Amino acid sequence: MRVLIADKLTHGALHAIEVLGHDVEFSPTLTPDTLVQALESVQPDVLVVRSTKVNAAALGASSSLSLVIRAGAGVNTIDLKTASKLGIFVANCPGKNAVAVAELTIGILIALDRRIAEASQLMHEGRWEKSTFSKAEGLFGRRLGLVGFGATAREVASRAIAMGMQVSAWTPRLEASMARPYGVHVAESLDALLGSSDALSVHCPLNASTRGLIGARELSLIPPGGIFIHTSRGGIIDDVALAAHAKSGQLRVGLDVFEGEPGSSSDAFDNELREVAAAVLTPHIGASTAQALESTGAEVTRIIQDFATLGLAHNVVNIADASQGRHRLIVRHEDRVGVLAGVLDALRRANLNVKEMQNVIFDGGEGDVVAASATIIVEQIPSRELLQELRSLDAILGVDMRSSSS
Repeated sequence: MRVLIADKLTHGALHAIEVLGHDVEFSPTLTPDTLVQALESVQPDVLVVRSTKVNAAALGASSSLSLVIRAGAGVNTIDLKTASKLGIFVANCPGKNAVAVAELTIGILIALDRRIAEASQLMHEGRWEKSTFSKAEGLFGRRLGLVGFGATAREVASRAIAMGMQVSAWTPRLEASMARPYGVHVAESLDALLGSSDALSVHCPLNASTRGLIGARELSLIPPGGIFIHTSRGGIIDDVALAAHAKSGQLRVGLDVFEGEPGSSSDAFDNELREVAAAVLTPHIGASTAQALESTGAEVTRIIQDFATLGLAHNVVNIADASQGRHRLIVRHEDRVGVLAGVLDALRRANLNVKEMQNVIFDGGEGDVVAASATIIVEQIPSRELLQELRSLDAILGVDMRSSSS
């Protein structure tokens, strides 16, 4: 397969992909505009990106493109709607950079509590402000609230608990049984979490339900003097409202992600939080450690190889749950040429759309005709007449119909 890698990837991962026999084009400096040109030229089967945005024009630039891999967790930089229309799989590498982001989160937490960045800046200016910076609260015994409880949040929780903090978390569907093994309490609501935490850290994906999740009202619930950290995705927090709270002295803030982030290092960073002198700001580097890159590179390699050899795409984020609200036909048949074609032709004539299908072969003796079983998910309930027709087809051993929940 032809693989276009449009962002940085470790040399180990590049070598591994090439050793597997794939034709690799490595272009780590592509922009959204030049990406379209590269896709038109290379015509890859697989595109690998980290931060480079993949828009509709890019997705339509290669007629052979069938898989886009985000070498990270978030996929908000990829036009999923267009990818789905074009039948292009979009996969990610969840959890592979969780430790790296958690380490940065804890680093920002300690830096804000001890005001490390401010003290260091004044030291560089020749100012010995010991009395100013000798009033830290300390983190032992304090309450940390986590918005989200995925892989990164769990890594943050384990480190915070090791420092003696009390950790609570909230997501819409988080149950106590899921958090209890990690020593984490589940808050009743987002408001309850915000109002009962000395420090807050956001760790949830950016999607329709989380965009603008925390604004001025939510920020006002955090106790005065609290700490607010955001290392997930820009757009979840109202940066303007957050800057206003920080300027008023109500919050100490640290962010690694922002709304409207620059497209490259040559673009200016323009954000209200620049005006908050005490804020700890980093340029979206949470996942940027050698360990995280190696782990992510290994996952990218695994996804590419299994897609090439098995036709299996791991961690796909734009596949619908075809079984929900559908009906399943279980067709047991002899493993012979044309049997399934006859079944599908009968479904076509009955105007039944196939949403998903899987066919498995039973183990048997060499040279013998063995049986197979096809699970076919369709939109409507097959008629009695259609079921009878299927059962009468040559080499059909049995036909059953089941609901999607059975």
